Amino acid sequence: MSAEAPRLVLEDAIRRGVFPSATAEVGSSRGPLWHEALGAAFDTLFDLASLTKVIATSSAAMSAVGDGSLGLDQRVAAFFPEWRGADRDAATIRDLLEHASGLPARLVDAPPEGRREFEHEICMIALEYRPRSKSIYSDLGFILLGFLVRLDQVRLKPDTTYGTDLLFNPPPELRPRCAPTLPLDDDLRRGRTLVGEVHDNYAAALGGVAGHAGLFGTASAVGAFARTVLRAARGDRTQPSPFTPELVELFTTKTTVPGSSRALGWDTMLPTSSCGTRMSPRAFGHVGFTGTSLWIDPVLDRYFVLLTNRVDGGGTVDQMRDVRRAFHDAYIG
Repeated sequence: MSAEAPRLVLEDAIRRGVFPSATAEVGSSRGPLWHEALGAAFDTLFDLASLTKVIATSSAAMSAVGDGSLGLDQRVAAFFPEWRGADRDAATIRDLLEHASGLPARLVDAPPEGRREFEHEICMIALEYRPRSKSIYSDLGFILLGFLVRLDQVRLKPDTTYGTDLLFNPPPELRPRCAPTLPLDDDLRRGRTLVGEVHDNYAAALGGVAGHAGLFGTASAVGAFARTVLRAARGDRTQPSPFTPELVELFTTKTTVPGSSRALGWDTMLPTSSCGTRMSPRAFGHVGFTGTSLWIDPVLDRYFVLLTNRVDGGGTVDQMRDVRRAFHDAYIG
């Protein structure tokens, strides 16, 4: 497993304008094996985007399931009074985590202001399908989950850090270390560069802390989280709560929803997905819109962190997926 091949993949992607900068770390359950920084320092904080769903929200849900304060088969309506209607009464917490609740990906209109308005809009929006009949990736479901697990009050500590290098709302003194991003055309902040401000406009409207996006981190901090999950997935019982082998297996087991590769928050290995073709069927991971990804393979005893700021004038989502696939395949060899 040579580092030269994945380095060349990243250098070529920068040369082609897919992203302006990247940091990467690959490791095993023992520790990091290789890291690289191109166009940025290795301690650069990247907007992790939807990696927030697994690092923060799913982990917080896992903690609540582990201590018995939350049941996967509890109805969404038990927690959100406005979640009412014959078409949605059956939807459960499991369905939100597996993107199978019937919710669409995003709201129809511009984001409202504040939690109360978001909760109302999400609970009242028409469902796109019957819960568990299929799966549509939904930021809205994870926004509700973030409210449910009180994400703004949660501080998990996987391995050694959930602090200055893995956090919401980087303070002013850390912003010089943050990779810049550019708002999308429908964002009211368009026309200026975001540095240390969350790229996702829904998360921004929620004060930078949301169940679907908002977390910032370095490759080494994400790697520390990945090692904790990897160790537990390989049967290590010495990892901090809630990362037990049983809970990690529960949250990373593929759903029974027809046609879906999702688990509880996590995605699972498909040869056509961003993980590439060479990981084992037990691999699981997630990606972020800004150009980030995390994949973990318990069989290979490897984790793969790739952080970029594609949304700072970089390439398309499809180009980013192709780079991720090539990066993972190149390292595994």
